[in-house]
Amino acid sequence: MKTNKKNSLLFTFLSLTLLLTLLLNISFGQVAIPVKEVFRSLFGGQAEKETWEYIIMNFRLPKAITATLVGIGLSISGLLMQTLFRNPLAGPYVLGLSSGSSLGVAFVILGAGLLPAVFSQFLLSSYGIILASCLGSLLVLLMILIVSQRLRDTMSILIVGLMFSSFTGAIVSVFSYFSTAEQLQKYTFWSMGSIGNLSWQNITVLGLSVFMGLLLSLLTLKALDALLLGENYAKSMGLNLKKSRYTIIFATSILAGSITAFAGPIAFVGLAVPHLAKLIFQTSNHKTLFWSTILIGAIIMLFCDMISQMPGFDFTLPINAITSIIGAPVVIWLIVRKKSMT
Repeated sequence: MKTNKKNSLLFTFLSLTLLLTLLLNISFGQVAIPVKEVFRSLFGGQAEKETWEYIIMNFRLPKAITATLVGIGLSISGLLMQTLFRNPLAGPYVLGLSSGSSLGVAFVILGAGLLPAVFSQFLLSSYGIILASCLGSLLVLLMILIVSQRLRDTMSILIVGLMFSSFTGAIVSVFSYFSTAEQLQKYTFWSMGSIGNLSWQNITVLGLSVFMGLLLSLLTLKALDALLLGENYAKSMGLNLKKSRYTIIFATSILAGSITAFAGPIAFVGLAVPHLAKLIFQTSNHKTLFWSTILIGAIIMLFCDMISQMPGFDFTLPINAITSIIGAPVVIWLIVRKKSMT
């Protein structure tokens, strides 16, 4: 009863923090807009200035929604992978899923010119890029899963993930070598990570993909709890291990693949957020972790986006650089903390 009350308070606090962060995210930028004007504009009123209304509805709100979706999707994919591999250092970036997605997108952006015009036109569309990214992510995840059946050592699995990253990076380098300057520039900007250039149509496709991934993830919560206690225990509970594993893989690929397709490879969010959720809620119950990871992931991504906008400056830093600057020390602190507790 005491734990339920504590969790309710924490969820309320995180929900209010998310709402405040969302409003501040929309308020911050090269043109500062008062929070009360943002609130009024979002909830049916009219902002004091027409330009503020235009900026909010056409630039700030789409970017804030994208940041929220990216934070949620990457964090949940990290949670799924950490439990599936029973490895606290697993994540879409560390295990090479983002690299697999990058390879799929590189194939589309840098290699589409080698294909007939009909195919290249489809591949360069939003649907083509998201499909290629998801397939790249799925391919790498399946390969890691096959290898992990033979390697029980968690460190070896991480090394295999890094090797897959190097392998896919090498193929991207070959594509880059034979690409035109225009193709290379387009790919370079994509690889820096950006959440500010998506149209409402793109956001709708991304939202549907993330929703589908979350729905599949929800179906695996019981299996994730059982997997924490080992495969034998999961089987003794009557769990269809094969079906659950494929569902987790499919959900992770959709989440990591679709987000990487639209926002570029973004590091550390998928790795750090599940640990923060476990630290705050002090639980391994996936029903609690699922919702807490969603809230914390969205808050952190919105916060990183606010920093990348550099209030008062007329430029925006790559979002991937900000998540790495914030995420790397957090992960190091988590590892040191865990080591000192053992």
